[in-house]
Amino acid sequence: MTQHPQRAEVSIWWFALGYFAAYAPYSAMTKYLSKTRGISGVELLPSTAIASLVGMFVFMSAMRWWKYAGRRKVLGVELPVPGFWTFLSGLCTAAIIPTTTLAYTFGGVSIVFMMLLMRGGVLIIAPMVDFIARRKVRWFSWAALGLSIAALLAALFTGKRGYDMTLVAGIDLAIYLLAYFIRLRFMSRLAKSDDENAKARYFVEEQMVATPALVLTLGAMALFTENQMSRELVRGFTTFFGSELLWMAVIVGLLSQGTGIFGGLILLDKRENTYCVPVNRASSILAGLVASYSLTMILGERTPAFSELLGAGLVLAAIAVLSLPNFIKPRQAHATVQPLLVASSGPVDKASGS
Repeated sequence: MTQHPQRAEVSIWWFALGYFAAYAPYSAMTKYLSKTRGISGVELLPSTAIASLVGMFVFMSAMRWWKYAGRRKVLGVELPVPGFWTFLSGLCTAAIIPTTTLAYTFGGVSIVFMMLLMRGGVLIIAPMVDFIARRKVRWFSWAALGLSIAALLAALFTGKRGYDMTLVAGIDLAIYLLAYFIRLRFMSRLAKSDDENAKARYFVEEQMVATPALVLTLGAMALFTENQMSRELVRGFTTFFGSELLWMAVIVGLLSQGTGIFGGLILLDKRENTYCVPVNRASSILAGLVASYSLTMILGERTPAFSELLGAGLVLAAIAVLSLPNFIKPRQAHATVQPLLVASSGPVDKASGS
């Protein structure tokens, strides 16, 4: 296999900033389209998925990352192809995208409650995956995990919310959490290491599977099933493309791909999942808070409840704890260098008075 020069490692916090920057407008615009303009989440899926697919190809081409994927000749032409495990991981990612959107559309189930179950579920999965992979979990990762879970639980006290879990909502949640568990296991086994090329290959091969698989699955559901969801999908593939709101759905799809790109790069960081997952989840929670305030100012939506603000404060505390290694390491390095400098200066020359 062709060897590529090692990619420079980028800080996980830059990826977290990108994830936040994409997630805030993505969630706000999705909420606007579904609540204010009456477009169902299922009807939005085809246009947003196609936009995500285009965005993925443009991003990979602009970054020239196709070279990291495995290669195979098809009809005499060498093409990038995924490996077996990255193909399965891509299918898991393809399952995460629609189950996230659909989770907020079920009647009788609170959006906050579903968010709690999804975010909290992945936070709990993270140390389980680390335990199975026998990865060391450091104290600040445990502390940030506890603060992140506390932030999610705080939202349970937001007043009148619907907590009646329906069978369909339960199945949706189960698929979401199972997909994340499998995806994190594959990442831990194959890509979370010091080898930047291995991470790049995993990322590219997973991304090149996820959105194409999602578009094909949605198309198959629209063509070969007959229920309310399939009818909404048919509208999404046909009449919605003549809607005046199509441009907004395209932006939502591109932003969704942005969250997938930055979110995937966060999770592929070589550190333990109990560190990376809270970074990922904290970014989305803070982005959701910003989106809520934006909708309050623009559309007059309700302001976030006190408990939601409390949760945001706990998330900020979690981010502060996770950032401790960035401050501790330079201080330790400085403390180590000083004795070395003194030792290297040699004995004092009394004659010179130095």
